Amino acid sequence: MSHINPDPEAERTTGLEPGGGVPPGETPPAESSVPGAGPRETHNPSKGWAKGPLTVIIVLVVLCAAFFLAYAIDPML
Repeated sequence: MSHINPDPEAERTTGLEPGGGVPPGETPPAESSVPGAGPRETHNPSKGWAKGPLTVIIVLVVLCAAFFLAYAIDPML
Protein backbone atom coordinates (compact mmCIF):
# COMPACT_ATOMS: atom_id res chain seq x y z
CA MET A 1 0.00 0.00 0.00
CA SER A 2 1.49 3.32 -1.01
CA HIS A 3 1.44 6.36 1.23
CA ILE A 4 0.53 9.75 -0.24
CA ASN A 5 1.85 12.77 1.65
CA PRO A 6 -1.09 15.15 2.34
CA ASP A 7 1.24 18.15 2.73
CA PRO A 8 1.75 20.26 -0.40
CA GLU A 9 5.14 20.49 -1.99
CA ALA A 10 6.54 23.83 -0.90
CA GLU A 11 8.49 24.26 -4.13
CA ARG A 12 5.38 23.89 -6.35
CA THR A 13 2.70 25.58 -4.22
CA THR A 14 2.03 29.23 -4.98
CA GLY A 15 1.68 31.73 -2.18
CA LEU A 16 4.05 30.02 0.26
CA GLU A 17 7.10 31.77 1.60
CA PRO A 18 10.32 29.87 2.26
CA GLY A 19 9.73 27.76 5.34
CA GLY A 20 6.03 27.24 4.63
CA GLY A 21 4.58 30.57 5.84
CA VAL A 22 1.80 32.42 4.05
CA PRO A 23 2.40 36.07 3.15
CA PRO A 24 -0.18 38.74 4.05
CA GLY A 25 -2.88 39.13 1.43
CA GLU A 26 -2.92 35.44 0.44
CA THR A 27 -5.57 34.48 3.02
CA PRO A 28 -9.17 35.72 2.99
CA PRO A 29 -10.18 38.33 5.59
CA ALA A 30 -11.62 37.15 8.89
CA GLU A 31 -15.33 37.34 9.63
CA SER A 32 -16.48 40.65 11.04
CA SER A 33 -18.69 39.37 13.84
CA VAL A 34 -20.30 36.12 14.96
CA PRO A 35 -23.07 37.51 17.25
CA GLY A 36 -24.67 39.37 14.37
CA ALA A 37 -25.07 36.19 12.33
CA GLY A 38 -28.10 34.76 14.12
CA PRO A 39 -31.68 35.97 14.54
CA ARG A 40 -32.48 38.64 17.10
CA GLU A 41 -33.50 37.07 20.40
CA THR A 42 -36.33 38.97 22.06
CA HIS A 43 -37.46 36.44 24.71
CA ASN A 44 -35.00 36.06 27.56
CA PRO A 45 -36.43 33.82 30.27
CA SER A 46 -35.43 34.53 33.86
CA LYS A 47 -32.54 32.56 35.22
CA GLY A 48 -32.97 30.12 38.06
CA TRP A 49 -35.83 27.95 39.20
CA ALA A 50 -39.42 29.16 39.26
CA LYS A 51 -41.10 29.17 42.66
CA GLY A 52 -43.62 26.42 41.84
CA PRO A 53 -41.23 23.63 40.75
CA LEU A 54 -38.78 24.51 43.52
CA THR A 55 -41.54 24.27 46.13
CA VAL A 56 -42.63 20.86 44.82
CA ILE A 57 -39.05 19.56 44.95
CA ILE A 58 -38.57 20.82 48.52
CA VAL A 59 -41.84 19.22 49.66
CA LEU A 60 -40.84 15.88 48.08
CA VAL A 61 -37.41 15.98 49.73
CA VAL A 62 -38.96 16.72 53.13
CA LEU A 63 -41.49 13.89 52.73
CA CYS A 64 -38.75 11.42 51.74
CA ALA A 65 -36.58 12.51 54.67
CA ALA A 66 -39.54 12.13 57.07
CA PHE A 67 -40.30 8.65 55.67
CA PHE A 68 -36.72 7.42 56.14
CA LEU A 69 -36.50 9.01 59.59
CA ALA A 70 -39.72 7.27 60.66
CA TYR A 71 -38.49 3.98 59.13
CA ALA A 72 -35.24 4.25 61.11
CA ILE A 73 -36.99 5.13 64.40
CA ASP A 74 -39.74 2.44 64.15
CA PRO A 75 -37.49 -0.62 64.80
CA MET A 76 -36.12 1.05 67.93
CA LEU A 77 -39.57 1.18 69.59
